[in-house]
Amino acid sequence: MNPELLRAALTAPSYPHVRRRVLRQLFESLLYEEAIDQGVNGTLIGANGVRYTYTARRRETFGRVTVDELLRDGEEPTSVGVLLSELAEHIEADPEHLARFTKELEETLLKDAVAHHLREGETVKTDYDTLESQVIEGHRYHPAYKSRIGFDLVDNLAYGPEFAQPIRPLWLAVNRDIAEVNASRGVEESGFLRAQLGSAFDPLPGDDYTLLPVHPWQWRERICHTYAEQLRTDELVVLGEDPDTFTAQQSIRTLSCVDNPDRPYLKLAMSLVNTSTSRVLAPHTVHNAPLISDWLYELVCTDPVLRDEWRPVLLRELLGTAVTADKGLLREAGYGTLGCVWRESLHPRLDPGEQAAPFTALTARAADGSPLIDDWVSEHGLESWLRRLSKVAVLPLVRLLCEHGVALEAHAQNMVLLHRDGLPTRVALRDFHDGVRFSRAHLAQPSRCPTLRATPAHHGNRNSFVETDDPDLVADFLLDAFCFVNLGELAMFLADNYGLDERDFWAVVRGCLRTYRERFPSAIFDLHKPTVSVEKLTTRRLLPDTEPRLHPAPNPLAHHD
Repeated sequence: MNPELLRAALTAPSYPHVRRRVLRQLFESLLYEEAIDQGVNGTLIGANGVRYTYTARRRETFGRVTVDELLRDGEEPTSVGVLLSELAEHIEADPEHLARFTKELEETLLKDAVAHHLREGETVKTDYDTLESQVIEGHRYHPAYKSRIGFDLVDNLAYGPEFAQPIRPLWLAVNRDIAEVNASRGVEESGFLRAQLGSAFDPLPGDDYTLLPVHPWQWRERICHTYAEQLRTDELVVLGEDPDTFTAQQSIRTLSCVDNPDRPYLKLAMSLVNTSTSRVLAPHTVHNAPLISDWLYELVCTDPVLRDEWRPVLLRELLGTAVTADKGLLREAGYGTLGCVWRESLHPRLDPGEQAAPFTALTARAADGSPLIDDWVSEHGLESWLRRLSKVAVLPLVRLLCEHGVALEAHAQNMVLLHRDGLPTRVALRDFHDGVRFSRAHLAQPSRCPTLRATPAHHGNRNSFVETDDPDLVADFLLDAFCFVNLGELAMFLADNYGLDERDFWAVVRGCLRTYRERFPSAIFDLHKPTVSVEKLTTRRLLPDTEPRLHPAPNPLAHHD
């Protein structure tokens, strides 16, 4: 990376803002998850007698903590690493994990500083594909929201979504002896792939091969090394670059086609860690992707309320391909590193005149600091807009849970708001292959549920499971993902920027749920219980992965009416 660019980013007016944000989110999460056993206001004496003082407040939104001021010996702290080392004795953390997490935070600070410097003064465009790159804030709770461990700064400029650089996936022919392909009903593999590529790689290999795209970074960093033997023996054959240009969506590993926006999105395996989560594609989830999509699509299409009234768009996962070579150490080294899930494009699913915005854009800001939704709120009125949004976003998810028994992980970029000039019309939902949860015993129509491939024992994420016997875990999946993340961030954003009391925000959502219950009584899943089990996202990085890390949070949907 150009040293002058790096220095410019580190000395830019935006740098203190980014540093302050990383430190604030870190401290907020430590307090909220009780990794630091202190109240919301206090003093901590660190190594060598250094004194940290902070002022914070509890929110009405899941008891979240907002830190208003954090000082080190009376001045703003300037180093994540110094803060964590000086306060290590106060933090419940394993030393090795703490060091690794410090690295994630430092990478976040550096990469976000460069992003803000380069994007300063940029005019926001409102088309969906551009917004996917212009919403650069990342996770608003997780302090390592832009760590991207595996990317150096040059990689980040080339492949980070906020820079919107052209990307051409590399295509491989993969011998079916080491690949597994699963397709949605009605999708014929060879015809589907031919429609994407045309005659680009003619003549194609024979029927004993399938085709698979690879992210160019993944090819360089992992595939050409891990699969050298398969490349030598022609179990893998390099065909060339995709004829079209793509750009990265917010999730980094999902690519949108610039030259033909109707082409399916490519969700590609990447050996990258971001927001403390590996971005590979576990083969069992790739296999399950079309099965889950077909199931959800059938539920929506056969439910008159969903199909005709609320009309959510499900961006189905049409095809999944994963390399599953299981030869000695290759399984460990190559697990989840070579695979793709093809997801429907949003563009053909929009009604005439309908527009789209990532749900994360609702809490984003323009370069001048103003909320992106300012014009919408001014035109439609905050209360009217919020009531419409609540109905549009909440009811389809509640219907899938309470009527059908399926919870979706509809957080952050997994939900897209559809609208007409800012007035919400409906939502699009995506990322189902590992983003659903259900209890088969509590499904309304269990015979429709497909037999899914189970999570293998060597899959190293204790929070990654689809089926459970506990209906509370199903309800909490929706409450934690959608309500804690999407609605929770919006509630606090509207309070901080428009003066809307968080209690009034949640009263609107509860009113929406009450209207639904009156029309469709259901007693299986309790969305109004007093507490919700929320994942400790920071604590997960501080301690060994020996158990799920959850803590009870007050539920703002609990009955107050």
